[in-house]
Amino acid sequence: MQSVESNTQLWIEEIHKGVLGQRFRVRDTLFSGRSEFQTVDVVDTYGHGRMLFIDGLVMLSERDEHVYHEMIAHVPLFSHPKPRHVLVIGGGDGGTIREVVRHPYVESATLVEIDEMVVDVSRKYLKSTSCSLDDPRVTVRIEDGLAFVKHCKQKFDVVIVDSTDPIGPAAPLFGLDFYRDVKSVLAENGIVVSQGESPYYEPDWQIALAKLLAQVFPDVFFYNYHNMTYPGGLWSFSYASTGSHPLRDFKKERWHALNLETKYYDPEMHRAAFALPRAQKKALSAFINITNDDQ
Repeated sequence: MQSVESNTQLWIEEIHKGVLGQRFRVRDTLFSGRSEFQTVDVVDTYGHGRMLFIDGLVMLSERDEHVYHEMIAHVPLFSHPKPRHVLVIGGGDGGTIREVVRHPYVESATLVEIDEMVVDVSRKYLKSTSCSLDDPRVTVRIEDGLAFVKHCKQKFDVVIVDSTDPIGPAAPLFGLDFYRDVKSVLAENGIVVSQGESPYYEPDWQIALAKLLAQVFPDVFFYNYHNMTYPGGLWSFSYASTGSHPLRDFKKERWHALNLETKYYDPEMHRAAFALPRAQKKALSAFINITNDDQ
């Protein structure tokens, strides 16, 4: 992340892979610090509200964070027959937890975040995402997600890996051993959804993730969403399961019963997200289920 002054205006710029720059006009810098793991910045911007940056990369903006958090949470929760226990690894800003606990049948939601600074800063400056961290069903654990799933004896119906890019402390969350441990903590018909990078800028990472998931889970899918503050706009999640199909098992009646006030997610978006662009589908086809071919 770079601070750029232009005509006495302050802008923050994210440089992606040395080929793309995104600039956001800053109203005020609310927090800037470094933990033992990474740099953490929160700025108030014109046009996008408050924004969280980690190691110079956009994690969220108040204007569009609902897209990411609705899609990472509601797709697996509406695909599982009875998701009572949910584990979120990463996601210390609290946005994914916020969406998870909107489901009244969720009995427990465990957040495992390695960096306490992210949680503390989000509680203070990002109340729109951290607002449910004190829900009585939520347990916040400050520890390494890899160690947690390796030693955990509890079973979860849904595991959500809400990680940054596969660099720094998040790099091991894109490993084969990690997903083997995740499978060991999944209950019957369990689902794991993970941040799946950009099909435009990170196709090799997507292929690597799909390949390792296919070595662990019988069913692997990718689905897409559009987020205005992420490079390229179009980004993906991976979906892997021991038995729950994201389209055939979608609980449309539960959606209508809950009547959630979402901004992006709904049954039509749920289904449409699994229709991949042709190039992405071709790149991943050796490792994933292609949903529009089996419906």
